[in-house]
Amino acid sequence: MKIKKYLLALLLGSSAFLTSGTLGAQDMPEEVAEVAEAAEEAAATLVLSAEAAVASGDELAGDYLALLQAQGEYAYAFDFFTTSMLWTVIAAALVFIMHLGFATLESGLTQSKNAVNIMFKNVFIISIGIISYAVIGFNTHYPGDFNGWFSIGGFIGDLSGPGMDTFDYGGVGLAMTAYGDFIFQAMFAATAATIVSGAVAERVKLGSFMIFATLLVAIAYPVVGSWHWGGGWLGGLEGGFYDFAGSTVVHAFGGFAALACVMILGPRAGKYVDGKIKPILGHSMPLATIGVFLLFLGWFGFNGGSVLSANPAGLGLVFTTTALAATAGALASIVVSWVFLKKPDLSMALNGILAGLVGITAGADAMGPGASIIVGAIAGVIVVFSIIFFDKIKIDDPVGAISVHGVCGIWGTIAVGIFGGAVFMTQLIGTLAVSAAAFIFSIILFGILKVTIGIRVSPEEEAEGLDIGEHGQEAYPDFAASSR
Repeated sequence: MKIKKYLLALLLGSSAFLTSGTLGAQDMPEEVAEVAEAAEEAAATLVLSAEAAVASGDELAGDYLALLQAQGEYAYAFDFFTTSMLWTVIAAALVFIMHLGFATLESGLTQSKNAVNIMFKNVFIISIGIISYAVIGFNTHYPGDFNGWFSIGGFIGDLSGPGMDTFDYGGVGLAMTAYGDFIFQAMFAATAATIVSGAVAERVKLGSFMIFATLLVAIAYPVVGSWHWGGGWLGGLEGGFYDFAGSTVVHAFGGFAALACVMILGPRAGKYVDGKIKPILGHSMPLATIGVFLLFLGWFGFNGGSVLSANPAGLGLVFTTTALAATAGALASIVVSWVFLKKPDLSMALNGILAGLVGITAGADAMGPGASIIVGAIAGVIVVFSIIFFDKIKIDDPVGAISVHGVCGIWGTIAVGIFGGAVFMTQLIGTLAVSAAAFIFSIILFGILKVTIGIRVSPEEEAEGLDIGEHGQEAYPDFAASSR
């Protein structure tokens, strides 16, 4: 509007100026000449004012364009943030589904007289996992202090610094709120204890296991996990330790915690008789198969959510490598078990899928499709021989958790040093350190529980089944599941 007024004034002044120039000074009366001279000066002033106005208008226009650009960038950033946050909570829900997968897998691979006990432990684990992670675990997991070795945090509501529900929490790079980060990571924390649950199934005291699982999730997992994901000492190794979604931090940690517990607990009654291995068959392979497919589904959230944003390229790659590694693991375990065991073993095929998933978890974002197939296939081979090996040395693991999560977790982590561009020795040091820490913590804690309140049910209760002995219930009462 101001520019229009300046232009109008310029037009009027210019008209006066031109008129005065046409008449000529000698043809004008003195009064008219004075008026013409004044008009000429006014016109010149208006020209200068108009030029200044145009320059000012250009500046204002530039500022307006910059403002529009900034608003567009913010709108894009906010939309990206919102989409990423939505994906994060969906991924958390998918990881939650994995706990249903663990429950059905463990139940299917164990005897029907212990099915209620298996389900109960999984209900307890997800419950205590989320609560304890909120009370102490989350702020212990992400401290970055005490030289990256140890710190105990407080309740999630005590977070200082970034807002708990604001756009500022992680910026566009992290693209989530603190609460979104918490709920996603809480699902991971509970997974570590679930791995142990399957390995000690059918003979562990419920109360002792509940104490162990609580301390594992509340203290050991977040402290050890902070060595990597909390800015701890593993990041200071040459090239930095790399574990994208937790082959070591979650799976190897849980697998070697399980190994320690099984070593102290001992095998199930009747598993090893006269130096021979006596198979104790699970009661429902269909249930176990459903469990593995639920885990497969949830793993897309486990790995995909670890992208920590809705980045299309990152998500596409991670989903692809995850699927390829899992299926390659299944095929490899089928072939190997068929050749060496003389039969296509379904339980080995199922564990092959899980082995491939665990194997790719450390480098799902750092490898291409070809490398992911190789990593998954090798994991599928490893898991077969690992299960056979542990059986031969009388380490009784009903579901193969030690081999799937512990051994293949180590393989997946060092594979990033082979195929994913990380430093091999750094990967080896990191995975062995985390595995050793989990093993030492678990063997000490489980040993203390053994000499204080006991860790194993009585032979009579084990024979009758933990469903009756621990819970007074049966999973399948209409089919007389118990041996009462």
